[in-house]
Amino acid sequence: MKTALVCGAGGFIAGHLVKKLKREGFWVRGVDIKQHEYAETAADDFQLLDLRNEGDCRAALTLDGGSFDELYQLAADMGGMGFISTAECEIMHNNALINVNMTHSAAAMGVPRYFFSSSVCIYRDMQVGEPELTEAQAIPANPDNEYGWEKLYAERIAQAYERNRGMIVRIARFQNCYGPEGTWTGGREKAPAAICRKVAEAEDGGTVKVWGDGTAVRSYTYVDDMVDGIYTLMHSSLEGPANIGSPQYVTVDELVETVIAESGKDIKIQHVAGPVGVQSRNFSNERICTTGWRSRYSLEDGIGKTYPWIEEQVKIQQALAAA
Repeated sequence: MKTALVCGAGGFIAGHLVKKLKREGFWVRGVDIKQHEYAETAADDFQLLDLRNEGDCRAALTLDGGSFDELYQLAADMGGMGFISTAECEIMHNNALINVNMTHSAAAMGVPRYFFSSSVCIYRDMQVGEPELTEAQAIPANPDNEYGWEKLYAERIAQAYERNRGMIVRIARFQNCYGPEGTWTGGREKAPAAICRKVAEAEDGGTVKVWGDGTAVRSYTYVDDMVDGIYTLMHSSLEGPANIGSPQYVTVDELVETVIAESGKDIKIQHVAGPVGVQSRNFSNERICTTGWRSRYSLEDGIGKTYPWIEEQVKIQQALAAA
C-alpha cells in the first residue's frame, strides 16, 4: 500500500485531501498544529506537531524506519483578506519556517514526490477584463500582499531542491477555494464562507455588509475540484507551477447574490469600507487542463453545497448561545 503524509490536515483543503487519498487506497498520516475543527480526521494516523520546528518535521516524516512515498505540504498560517492584511509578520515568519524545514527534511529523508500548495496571491494586481495570466507571467513579480511573496519564495525553495536533490516536485497555485468543513467564522474565513455566514445570520428582509464596492472580480473553486486537481497534478508529469481554479469569473456582488438566491431570503447588500485585495484575478488553467483535469462545479453548484452546511453551523452556534 502506498503511503502519504498530509501536512496541514487539521485544515480545510488538506482535510478533504486526506479523504481523497483514502478513497484512492493510500495509508495516510495527517499532521497539524491543531485538530480539525469541523470533522473527524479520515487519516490512519494523526499527529499534533509544529512544523515550524525541523525536529517536528522529521518526526512527521518518520515511518517504520523509512519515510513516505508522497508528501503533500499544505500547512500554512493563512486566512481571508481581513487576516492577511493585518498579520503580515506572523505569515512571513511562520510560513517561511514551515516551508524551509519541511522541504529540506523531505529531501534529506528521501521522499520521492513532494507537493507544494502555492496560491494565485503570487500574481500582481490586475484590471477587470485583462487577458488571463499564464504561470510564467508571475515574473517579474509584484504580489499584492506578503502571503503571496512568501508563497513565491517557497516555490523557489521547492524547485531548488528538485534541481539539486532529485526530489520530484509538483506545485499548484490555488484559486480561492471554498466548501463545507472550512473556516466560516472567527476572522480567518474567506469571502464565500464569510458571505454565507452573514446571509445565514441575517433576517429575511435584512441587509448584509460587504467590504468594498462589490466590483472586484474573482473565480471561486469548489473543494472537490481542488483536491481532484491536487491528486491529478501530483501523479502527472507536469513540471513547474500550475494554476488550479474555476474558469467562472464573478464580481463580489455576484457572489453575494448567488448566496442570497441559495438562502431563499430577500436580502439587501450594503457596501462598507474594508480590505478587498486586488481588483481582479484572471488566470489561465490551460496547463492543469493538459492533465485531463477539468473544473466540474459551477459557483451555483458549489454554493448549493456550502451554504446549507454553514447555515447549520450558524444554527448550532445560536442554539448554544441561547442555552
